[in-house]
Amino acid sequence: MKVEKVNLPETSLLLKNEYDYSDSFISEFIDKEDTIDILVVTKAFFSTSPKWIEKLFLLRNKIVAIFGLKTGDSLEKRKETLNNFRGDIGDKVGIFKVFDKSENEIILGEDDMHLNFRVSLLLDSKPNSSKNLTISTIVNFNNWFGKLYFLPVKPFHKLIVPTMLKSTIRGSIAPNQ
Repeated sequence: MKVEKVNLPETSLLLKNEYDYSDSFISEFIDKEDTIDILVVTKAFFSTSPKWIEKLFLLRNKIVAIFGLKTGDSLEKRKETLNNFRGDIGDKVGIFKVFDKSENEIILGEDDMHLNFRVSLLLDSKPNSSKNLTISTIVNFNNWFGKLYFLPVKPFHKLIVPTMLKSTIRGSIAPNQ
């Protein structure tokens, strides 16, 4: 599965926001039955990450809790939350809250004392049962601690997002096979 780094999509709801950092990654896949929508993609995003990414997030949560930053839920609680998740504005999964939504895009993120971030899952249909999934991230630094925090996170982020994109697509397609 090919993943490309691209600019923020011109149609993204993210463009309503200002940001200090951004990145976007895109991949194409086939949805022959046309059953994959933004809710399917969002649930897959939260339920299909590789174990090494989950372990990194657990480590992150232990470290940032010392500084009073927000941490995510346990894996068991996340599974329970996803069973009832409808993707409505205000819904939460872990530290991710739904900030905005359209028919083919959902904006997730969180505001914390050091930085605010948003993640866009944008699903675009193309001819011949083909679809593009773009995962974009924007970050606003609220203070010097946000910049300092993001310094070691940034290289991991650039590895994690393309990996999450692949696992999200695999997780979205698998139920249909």
